[in-house]
Amino acid sequence: MIDLLDPTNVITRMFSAGKYEEMYNYCKNLLEKIPNDMIALQNIALSLIHLKKYEEAIMYCDKVLEIKNSDTYALKNKIYALENLKEYEQVLELCKLILSTNPNDIWALNSMGLSLNELNRHPDALECYDASLRIDPNDVTALMNKAISLSHLQNYKDAIEFYDKAQNIDSTLKEIPLAKSRLFEKLGMDDDAFLAAQGVLNKDMQKIKNDAKENGFSVFHQFCENEFQDYNSK
Repeated sequence: MIDLLDPTNVITRMFSAGKYEEMYNYCKNLLEKIPNDMIALQNIALSLIHLKKYEEAIMYCDKVLEIKNSDTYALKNKIYALENLKEYEQVLELCKLILSTNPNDIWALNSMGLSLNELNRHPDALECYDASLRIDPNDVTALMNKAISLSHLQNYKDAIEFYDKAQNIDSTLKEIPLAKSRLFEKLGMDDDAFLAAQGVLNKDMQKIKNDAKENGFSVFHQFCENEFQDYNSK
């Protein structure tokens, strides 16, 4: 039987309901009774992050880290808060700390890459994303951010390929079609840019272009014709 009054369950219900202010006050009351209550310290930091009180959240993360200096949950919450404060050099140091105990922590690798991107250290960021993708080739965050780094380095063709890989894995990512389209435009590939903006995957573009040529259509006309035929076949 679940104890509904257990602090962990109470906090979970508040968090799930998005009641971050109540969660904060509840955890503060727990700390008045037990100042080193780890559950309260961790979750008060979490509530403050959701309330966008990042400096205060860091203070509570540090209280946890005083008790356990390698606490991954507190380190990741602190990293998230520091990212929002644009303290990217500090983020790098904390990511290194996590990776020193777990070199395969994909979250830390990706966070490190993001901060390196923000610091315009794109070749270093690529190393982080490559490390993530060696662990999980289908990690969408690493694929997307590698594409961003490659774009900054003006390696547009490879960037498009990594956006496309991410799109193959998760077609719901609405930012990918526009990002791919802009890169095709930079390459002077207007037909591909149009098709990318419609959400067409790279592997499907050539057939549309070939059909357009065979039918004497523009790519735009051929795409519309295909859409019309698909609609009528349903």
